[in-house]
Amino acid sequence: MLQRSTLPPPPPLAELTEHALFVDFDGTLVKIAEGPDKIDVAKDLGSRLARLAARLGQRLAVVTGRSLENLESFLDTADFYRAGSHGAHVVAPNGAMLREAQALPDEVIATLKRFAAERGLLYERKTHGGAIHYRAEPSQKRAVQDIAASVASEHGLSAKHGKCVVELVWPGADKGGAVRLLAERAPFAGARPVFIGDDVTDEDGMAAAAALGGFGIAVGERPSDNAIYHLNSVKDVHAWLKL
Repeated sequence: MLQRSTLPPPPPLAELTEHALFVDFDGTLVKIAEGPDKIDVAKDLGSRLARLAARLGQRLAVVTGRSLENLESFLDTADFYRAGSHGAHVVAPNGAMLREAQALPDEVIATLKRFAAERGLLYERKTHGGAIHYRAEPSQKRAVQDIAASVASEHGLSAKHGKCVVELVWPGADKGGAVRLLAERAPFAGARPVFIGDDVTDEDGMAAAAALGGFGIAVGERPSDNAIYHLNSVKDVHAWLKL
């Protein structure tokens, strides 16, 4: 496993003239908070991202585990490509649907909500998934992982593990899938993909980018298996992107 402390910073963005950017949200564009709705987001972050997308010929996608509805509630505009629910829901800047997955079964939602309520944890319902957050109760990590594994096995779902969160999604709903989907379409087709992220779920995106001739940029302290470059913090990401 690569130790990110040994990885160099990426070359200046201005030098990447034939590249496309795929950028994670939490921990990459905004700092991680105690809960998903407690993040501190600059009021004009959406506008900044839209201007960046214009500079890149629209070859920019924000790829997040959040639902797109939730993501867009924090942005003043979403005039760029975006993939929510770990790639299960992908839309173009004009809102055209490129991929949409089905919601979780009601039985799964009920089980996760009941488990979270009984243990004082936060359940986050998403359009195409459901997540249990245990940042406030880290001692519950094993219990959350166990219930997620059990429910996923029973219903044919996949469990995605992140920083103090486990989310259930349909198989194939991962950030690598979003990269591959967009890489086949204009304006991304033919460009070298660059995936920037801080968490375990971003490894799928980085691996897909590398397989398509691009690379990954890891953010923060977590070691990465697939990144070849590193940025220390959200602030450094903004500086590199010139947001």
